[in-house]
Amino acid sequence: MTTPPSGSPERLRADLVAELRRAGWIRSPAVEAAFVKVPRERFAPEASAEAAYAADDVVVTKRGPDGRATSSISAPWLQAGMLEAARLRPGAKVLEVGSGGCNAALIAEIVGPDGLVLTVDIDPFVTERASRFLADTGYGRVRVVLGDAEHAAGRHAPSGGFDAVIVTVGVWDVPWGHLLAPDGRMVVPLRFSTISRSFTFVREGDHFAGLDPTVCGFVPCQGAGRLPDQEPVLAGGAVRLTLEQGPALDAARLDQALDGDRTELWTGVTVGHGRPFDTMHLSIAADDERFGMFWQDPGRDCGLVQPAMRWYCPALIVPDSFAYLTIRETHGPHDAERRWEFGACGLGREGAGLARQLHDHVLTWDRDRRHRPDPVFTLHPADAAVPAPADGRVFRKRHTQLVMAWP
Repeated sequence: MTTPPSGSPERLRADLVAELRRAGWIRSPAVEAAFVKVPRERFAPEASAEAAYAADDVVVTKRGPDGRATSSISAPWLQAGMLEAARLRPGAKVLEVGSGGCNAALIAEIVGPDGLVLTVDIDPFVTERASRFLADTGYGRVRVVLGDAEHAAGRHAPSGGFDAVIVTVGVWDVPWGHLLAPDGRMVVPLRFSTISRSFTFVREGDHFAGLDPTVCGFVPCQGAGRLPDQEPVLAGGAVRLTLEQGPALDAARLDQALDGDRTELWTGVTVGHGRPFDTMHLSIAADDERFGMFWQDPGRDCGLVQPAMRWYCPALIVPDSFAYLTIRETHGPHDAERRWEFGACGLGREGAGLARQLHDHVLTWDRDRRHRPDPVFTLHPADAAVPAPADGRVFRKRHTQLVMAWP
């Protein structure tokens, strides 16, 4: 067999598949065969072939007036992981929420000509592209529907329900459980208290178990299921806060807080360089309804203490003040690796108190939850009588309730 030339789509595709296999994102022959077959570059003509086949990178296909992405092709590692989680088989009936074409083609390869792939998107720009690219690459059997998936999907559901629902936009709720076959699986990047995790939901009696929560980021849903966020933009766009619901935020006073006094508190809690600490987000969100996210443009200096994360940096937010998680490098006498100490920086009228509370939340996480098994998630109907967990929180939504409980 002739080896494809370096830089060609065929060579890039083969290299991507090998990389995803080594990393464990591709585990089954069916998903591997789909990635080998689908010409990814044909669904992203605005990007180079190298960008289309970069394992960790998203390809943005449309941006809104504010420059933020409104449509994209998910990173290959995440697509592969979600397809593996869905456990698709030949002949399966699959609903995809959020179109683009590439992921639908991968699904179509796995379910084969006897399967059904229905992909729904609210944006006519997206559905026109998806229809055209799917037809041009030999996947015209995929049904592309223009509409709000919260309502449109049910009008096209097959008898007996879908064997899988795969959602490729960030959603705050899950209104598709009633469309799922009894033994079906839903793979959903679900938002709760500004945290995003991709769950695999499987039915357990009168509720769903949320398996394998994976840190992820997706273009936010539009339409009836859009995220209920407040997002004041500060410092001319250099800083953004995100809070789900809660009292109305005063953007002008929050902006003024950036120029006022600040409170810095350091916790003594450290983390090794490059080590994950995402369960801290879950811990703080379980204990504090003021939990939100702080974002700073890394290219603009606002005179702030270094945020702990470039994106998705934990914060406590009230109408006129906020505190965010920060870090500084620290070296002990016996440190064999670079370590970072967590701190809290508070700004605004209530900034000092918020910094103290965020500081204490970090200590609680480190003492009580950091070294325990991760929390267990279940999804229940909105009208179900769900008791509050002994250690955790119930996130109430319009259609469902997400329960997070530490074992």
